[in-house]
Amino acid sequence: MIQNINPLQQPVQSGFNAASTAQEIIKGIDLTGKTVIITGGYAGIGLETTKVLVSAGATVIIPARDIEKAGKNLTGIDPIELEKMDLMDPDSIDAFSEKFLASGRNLDLLINNAGIMWVPLRRDDRGIESQLATNYLGQFHLTARLWPALKKAGNARVISVSSYGHQMAPFDFEDPNFAHREYQTLLGYGQSKTACNLFSVALDERGKKFNIRAYSLHPGSVYGTDLGREEPIDLYIQMGTHDKDGKIKPEVEAKLKTIPQGAATTVWCATSPDLQNIGGVYCENCDIAEIDLGQIEHRYDEPATIRGVQPYSIDQENAEKLWTLSEEMLGFTFDAD
Repeated sequence: MIQNINPLQQPVQSGFNAASTAQEIIKGIDLTGKTVIITGGYAGIGLETTKVLVSAGATVIIPARDIEKAGKNLTGIDPIELEKMDLMDPDSIDAFSEKFLASGRNLDLLINNAGIMWVPLRRDDRGIESQLATNYLGQFHLTARLWPALKKAGNARVISVSSYGHQMAPFDFEDPNFAHREYQTLLGYGQSKTACNLFSVALDERGKKFNIRAYSLHPGSVYGTDLGREEPIDLYIQMGTHDKDGKIKPEVEAKLKTIPQGAATTVWCATSPDLQNIGGVYCENCDIAEIDLGQIEHRYDEPATIRGVQPYSIDQENAEKLWTLSEEMLGFTFDAD
C-alpha cells in the first residue's frame, strides 16, 4: 500500500453497485431512536437521504439557509426538525449547535451533505472563498461544535459528501483563498472536495477511540440536482455531455444516476455493517473506492469512468496539515479529545 494511505482504502465487495438505490441499501436496517443531522437535507440527494433515513425510523434534523424552500420540499416527511443555519456564517453554526447541544440528545449521524459548485469568485465576511467556506470549513466548524453529542452517542458516524471533483485539484496550502493566483471555479471546487476527503481521514483518526467513524464519498454523476445551476453551459459542451444548443445528450443522460441512486452511497456509509470496523475511507458506488494511480481512463461522457480516489486527497500527512490550517483559518481549536 502507498505510504501514508489507509491500507483499508480498497473495495470490500459490498454486494451493491452504481445502480443500487438508497431504499435498497436501507432495507432491513432499523434506525428507530437514532438522531441524524443532514445539512442540505431538503434538496437533491440530500432530500432523498432524508426520506430514506426517516423511513427507517430516524429523527432527522435539517439545518437550512433557505427555511421557506426547505419547508416546502419537506412537506409530509415526519419526523423532521427544521432549523436555520448558513454554513458561510460562523455565528449561525454556533447558534444551531448550541441549541442542539442544549437539548441533551446524542447525535448518531452527522451527514455533511450541503455544497455549492461552479460559482463565480465570492468571499464570505472573513474573506474566505465561498466553495471552501461552504463545502469544507463550514462542515469542519459544525462537526467541531457537535463533537460532544457525537461522543455521547457511543457509536456515531460522520459522513462528508465529497465528489470525484477532488481529482480537479489538490489542496493549495500556500494560497487556499486565491489571493495570489487566478481564480478558476473548478480549482476552487476541486480543492474544497479534496479537503472533505482529508478531513475524514484526520477526523476518523481522532474519533475512533470514541467509536466515531468518518467517511467521505462521491455520490456519482447524478441527473436532476441543482448543483450546477450556475455553471456556464459552455463547460458542459466542452466536457462532451451537452450538444451545441446546451441540451444534455440523451445517450449521456441515460447513463447518469437517478437521485435515489445518487443518495445510495451516503446511506451506505451511514448504515452499512461492512464499515463497522473501518473508517477514514473515501467511498463510491456503495463500496470503498479504488485508489487512482493512473490506471482508470476517465471520460465525462461515460459517467461510469468517473471514479477512483487520488492519493493526495487521502494522504495522512496532508490530512494533519489541513487540520492545523483549518483551525488557524477559523480561529479556534477543534479539541477532539
